[in-house]
Amino acid sequence: MERISRVVGPAATNVHVLADERTREAIAIDTAIPSLAWIADELAARDWTLRLIVATHGHWDHFGDTAAVAETTGAPIAAHALDRDALQHPQPLWAPFPIPPCVPAVELAEGGEIRFGSIRLGVLHTPGHTPGSVCLLSADDGLLFSGDTLFAAGWGRTDLPGGSEDEIALSLARLSELEPPTIVLPGHGRETTIARELPWLESVRATKRLPL
Repeated sequence: MERISRVVGPAATNVHVLADERTREAIAIDTAIPSLAWIADELAARDWTLRLIVATHGHWDHFGDTAAVAETTGAPIAAHALDRDALQHPQPLWAPFPIPPCVPAVELAEGGEIRFGSIRLGVLHTPGHTPGSVCLLSADDGLLFSGDTLFAAGWGRTDLPGGSEDEIALSLARLSELEPPTIVLPGHGRETTIARELPWLESVRATKRLPL
């Protein structure tokens, strides 16, 4: 797997683009504003063809440029059904610019798999930050794209519409069971590993509650 990332926008969102080395097929994850120009330039420079755009959840700072990227590349948009309405009818709380709506054509669901070239990304439904939050797991490469469910030393806020402390605690408990060396690539902030987060994640798993 080839992988590039860039931090963009007022919320410092991590935008990821992955590609299969042989087929040159690529997937973009969380195409925040402004990522269109960077993605288009990288695709052209690397001779990659974008096959899919994934929104890990329905907050504006993760899909602001998704409609533009889809229009430019022809790649379909994927999201969980429970966050579909949030993408189609954005609620841009505190956004400093308009957020164009976008229409997912591919439905992500628990146990599903995204395939392109030799790359396989398992879909984990991890609600709590939003009802339709998902993480993408590349078991072969030991990578977890965790959206805003799991951060280095933290988790996504639950005080926005659709958030739930109880649900995100269960989602975090589930992530604690992944292989410890798994590299976690969150929606914001630095990368980490399951092993590094395990001390507090194990507490969440034991209590089914967030740390105080």
